[in-house]
Amino acid sequence: MLDKVLANRRYVLIAAGFMLLFACYELAFKKTLEAWHIRQQLRAQMAQSADLTYEPAYLERKNRNLGKILGLYKTDTAAFRSSIISTISSIAARDQVKLTEVPTTDALYRTPEFSIQKLTFQGDFFALTRLLYELQSTRGIGVIRSVDYKMSTDRVQNMRGRKTLMSVYLETVNEVR
Repeated sequence: MLDKVLANRRYVLIAAGFMLLFACYELAFKKTLEAWHIRQQLRAQMAQSADLTYEPAYLERKNRNLGKILGLYKTDTAAFRSSIISTISSIAARDQVKLTEVPTTDALYRTPEFSIQKLTFQGDFFALTRLLYELQSTRGIGVIRSVDYKMSTDRVQNMRGRKTLMSVYLETVNEVR
């Protein structure tokens, strides 16, 4: 009977095809189908636990960093004229720079959250730049928002008549009480 089956090539071809298909399934398709099934299970698990956006450690770290940044801006606006102006003028005197203009309350530079104070200094360019660095590194006076250097000349056109002016805009957070 085996001779008859082997004699008929059609049966041999069909049997060889099934054996090839079984070998391909065992060697390649079986692992691919298992991987696809695992992928479907993991996708279903991710859909169930999709609310992983709340991470307490990340939110605490972010809140601490924002608090540090806001701490740079915070000053007591009521005491700005007394203690902070005296601190700034003592730093300026150390660098041989003169504070020529103190801030005035201007509605243009004030919002409910922030206020901007304009200070004008007079002195040598390098001393003004040194003062700017010291103001930038001093905590509790606000954050420097903008700086403007101007060279003004008096009527006399010699070097003695020239003045270098630096306008510094300090931004502070208004305390909500």
